[in-house]
Amino acid sequence: MKCVNCGVDNNLKERTENQGRCKNCNHTFAFEPTSMDAKYKFTDPFFQKIITDISVNNTLYFTPKQFFYALDKRMNKKNNQWNGWKSCGCLLIFPLTFFTAGISLIVGLAIILINSYLQSKSLENKLSIRKGNAKLIQISGIVCLIIGILFSLSFNSFPLFVSSVIFGMLLIYLGTTQINGLSKSQGLLEPPDKLIINQNLFQEWLNRWQQINGTITNMLPSVRQQNTPATINPDITAYSFDRVVVCDSAEVAQLLIANNFHFENNCAVLSVTGYPEDIFSTVMEMLRRNSDLKVYALHNASPRGVSLVNHLRISPNWFLNTDVTIYDLGLLPRQLMNNSQVFIQSSEESIKDAKKLSVDVKQDLTEAEITWLESGKYVELESFSPQKLLRVVTQGIAKSTQPDISNNALIGIDDNYNSGGGITMFAVDSFG
Repeated sequence: MKCVNCGVDNNLKERTENQGRCKNCNHTFAFEPTSMDAKYKFTDPFFQKIITDISVNNTLYFTPKQFFYALDKRMNKKNNQWNGWKSCGCLLIFPLTFFTAGISLIVGLAIILINSYLQSKSLENKLSIRKGNAKLIQISGIVCLIIGILFSLSFNSFPLFVSSVIFGMLLIYLGTTQINGLSKSQGLLEPPDKLIINQNLFQEWLNRWQQINGTITNMLPSVRQQNTPATINPDITAYSFDRVVVCDSAEVAQLLIANNFHFENNCAVLSVTGYPEDIFSTVMEMLRRNSDLKVYALHNASPRGVSLVNHLRISPNWFLNTDVTIYDLGLLPRQLMNNSQVFIQSSEESIKDAKKLSVDVKQDLTEAEITWLESGKYVELESFSPQKLLRVVTQGIAKSTQPDISNNALIGIDDNYNSGGGITMFAVDSFG
């Protein structure tokens, strides 16, 4: 394992003899993979690489939850790569099995079938991983057919020919059936993803890393409550903003502000919970001066998230009795249901919240979206990397400047609410 301080490689013997320190610079290793649970084994460079990647070489700030998702995703990928290598190893024994007894062939194929099929069925794997394992079963069948037929012709063995055809076709059939089943399950019927790690374990690793390597400078601290209004120059408050992004959580609002999103896009950034507290009231006063204000709602794909837009247009604390235009940037279920790359979770709490959705909120959703939400599924904004989140929000705002309903860049949503104002609604039809 390489030392993250000096880059010198240390083998297990050297790390052990030096009490877990680098032989060159005496820097302590934060993690020892040989003493960790098999499914959690990772090294200091592995942990550091995730920090570097999520911050784009320390140029972007990120939240602890974004780091949590990034670590879980990378570990999930690492575990499935190992499973893939195990399956490939089984493929390599194919030629050997043809030289040995028929029972050896059956055992070899059984290993491939069991490992790949179970991986294709495992709800701990993402849909793309499950499909990959199903495709591996198909490939196994093709390899079995080709090699089996070649060897049967070489040795003029009819039993070997029949066995190869039977087992090869069986693998192809099972792989194809599983792929078709997974394709049908995509969207509404797709099972939610499962996390490999939990928050307690993540916090333990995080504390260990920072204790040894110092504070992760680009990881944002918890949102601080600042109830004392800040003093703002009156010359500034005389102006207003043309745009405001309203987030459903203070953490996402903090992320956008920390990465200078408000400067680069010339807009205010607030959370529906009142963040940032010290300037919230002042910014709201500035926004209400602009009759041409455009509002962008950014939220999780959850019952509470999809209720954000309705809250903004009917709440007297926000935009009731105004003529503002509201754009729903997402996350919306329709943006995610056919995307196997997003991390979909589920909870009993989400099921209960979905059952309580008002008629006003539901009429902006399709039947498929309502069904998706009522199954308890949800996707958090913080499951996306900072770079991805910043890019798609910027793109969503750019699309709103030239609404093109014909190519579905933006979808018009009828406003049938008796809110006392002429609010215009649009929803961005894609996220990313």
